[in-house]
Amino acid sequence: MTPLDRLIAEHDIARLMTRFGLLNDAADWAGVADMFTQDARFVRPAGGDAIVGREAIQASFASRPPRKSCHLITNIVVDVTSAETATGRCTLLLYAAPAGADTAVGPALIGGFRDRLVRTAEGWRFAERVGFLDLKVNLP
Repeated sequence: MTPLDRLIAEHDIARLMTRFGLLNDAADWAGVADMFTQDARFVRPAGGDAIVGREAIQASFASRPPRKSCHLITNIVVDVTSAETATGRCTLLLYAAPAGADTAVGPALIGGFRDRLVRTAEGWRFAERVGFLDLKVNLP
């Protein structure tokens, strides 16, 4: 893998991580699910059992009550381990409000994701995405 290939992979993966937040905020559950491999594992930042498989991941997101959210994805670090594999980590700041509301209700959540990624025919995808929470921030 050339240095340029590595930079392109890092960019593509960072974009995937950022799009995850944008598609989540848009409630585009098919788009979110498409970011995962068919047999991916996903663990929400709030914890719980792993959700396994693209279809189960989409169904899990679709089953949640509607809400308005803003996911801020920052501090992205990608380690490309081969032409087809990588790991990554990012920080997440989440604000959420009930559907139709324009004021976030507390607490805001700070956490992130630890990722294992693979390059597929469709591009980079999450093979495993494990969320975690670090802090809850009470809103005034």
